[in-house]
Amino acid sequence: NDLVSSILPPSAFEFQFSLSNQRRVDCLIRLPQPPGPIAVDAKFPLESYYALQKAEDDSQTKTAQRAFRTAIGKHVKDIQERYILPGETADSALMFLPSEAVYAELHANFPEVVEQSYRARVWIVSPTTLMATLNTVRAVLKDARMREQAGVIQSEVLKLLDDVRRLDDRTQKLQTHFGQAGKDLELIATSTKKITRQAERIEEVQLAETDGEELEPTPVDDQGQGADIVDLPKRGA
Repeated sequence: NDLVSSILPPSAFEFQFSLSNQRRVDCLIRLPQPPGPIAVDAKFPLESYYALQKAEDDSQTKTAQRAFRTAIGKHVKDIQERYILPGETADSALMFLPSEAVYAELHANFPEVVEQSYRARVWIVSPTTLMATLNTVRAVLKDARMREQAGVIQSEVLKLLDDVRRLDDRTQKLQTHFGQAGKDLELIATSTKKITRQAERIEEVQLAETDGEELEPTPVDDQGQGADIVDLPKRGA
């Protein structure tokens, strides 16, 4: 338990999980599909292992080996039948041997049992190999989360692009509006200049009347606006 909880996030596993067949597995690691959740069950074939280590002659050794082989084979079969459920779990499971010594004995002297576990798709792991497996699982989970986040990011980017397109459209409309407003301002400036010139001319007319001079009326264009003003004779010229 400590090994799993020290490596994987809490959401990635559950201890003593009950499957649909009412079997309770020691730990279920929640991997994304595929392969799906994978069961981890601990087995302790210590009695047969100790008997093997204490054997004093060939007869005892053969008896202990037979018992050890049978115990491991039964554990493999039980895990295959109980914890590999099509459509519910991954198509494989982990059998955890909590002793490096037992794991080493198995792989060194019982290759046929290891081969049996391969055929049953039950991978036998020790504390060291389970740690390596869990680190791989953690990397897989991290990659899966990144892919999920990538989907969210892609969706947000698409929304942002839509907003940018709308902003560009509105900016173009605003530019058109300002363009028209600029033309109107130019016309207003032109009219202001003409009004100013007319005011100046009126002032000059008043001054000319005082001096006894006569001035021509301001020309008017076809739109009723004052035409450009010609230079007028200055007083005393």
